Amino acid sequence: MKKVFIDGSVGTTGLRIYSRLESRNDIELITLPEELRKDKTKRREAINSSDITFLCLPDDAAIEAVSLCSNPNTVIIDTSTAHRKHPDFVYGLPELSVEQCEKIRTSKRIAVPGCHAGGFVSLVYPLVKAGILEKSAALFCHSVTGYSGGGKKMIAEYEDENKSAILEAPRQYGLTQNHKHLKEMKAICMLDHNPIFCPVVSDFYSGMVVTVPLFAKDLKFGCADDIKKVYKGLYNGPVVKYTDTLTDDGFCPERKCRDLTVWR
Repeated sequence: MKKVFIDGSVGTTGLRIYSRLESRNDIELITLPEELRKDKTKRREAINSSDITFLCLPDDAAIEAVSLCSNPNTVIIDTSTAHRKHPDFVYGLPELSVEQCEKIRTSKRIAVPGCHAGGFVSLVYPLVKAGILEKSAALFCHSVTGYSGGGKKMIAEYEDENKSAILEAPRQYGLTQNHKHLKEMKAICMLDHNPIFCPVVSDFYSGMVVTVPLFAKDLKFGCADDIKKVYKGLYNGPVVKYTDTLTDDGFCPERKCRDLTVWR
């Protein structure tokens, strides 16, 4: 039986992970009482006695938590942005390649992709790796997300029965182009420049649509059919699957999918 500790279990992400694991009979959840959940000594003990520790913490706290781990067999899975570019951590998107999947399977340090970044990387990385898209491409990314990724405060704002009418409309943010996912998007995709990024939060709980338009001048070779071929060959698993089907009126088709946790 695997022992799992969730450091930061009272946050939105930690609660979602806990709810998925608590009913399993092959996992023992290590928990700390409320008064001790920030106690460094008790956290160190919990981390080092676990087989797997999830870090659901702000960046600085996640960095501290990693420093507390001295057990070489403990797997650290960090959901913060702190280690997504760190050389000791594997980027946790196994669908990118067979090699990436194997690295994740054997690694003791795994960084969970950011929500917007995961969509961007899934679209752009395979094209750069295949040599179709120039690393120097000036890219634009438009991403619409639900409010759950904003954490407890944003969830409370959107679910307040007396909420402001402005929250009923989509809201763009990150206007200064310093969103915390940009460095990750650039680095993982091996790009020369950050994309221009337009994140939008809207009045639904979770889910995301990420769009990256491409100009022909940014392609080293090929056309839409070549791009589709790359995606079809790569994304055919149970979680990430390619489809080029559109409805007759041009909208993306409705699809039933799992309720996945949105990482920020």
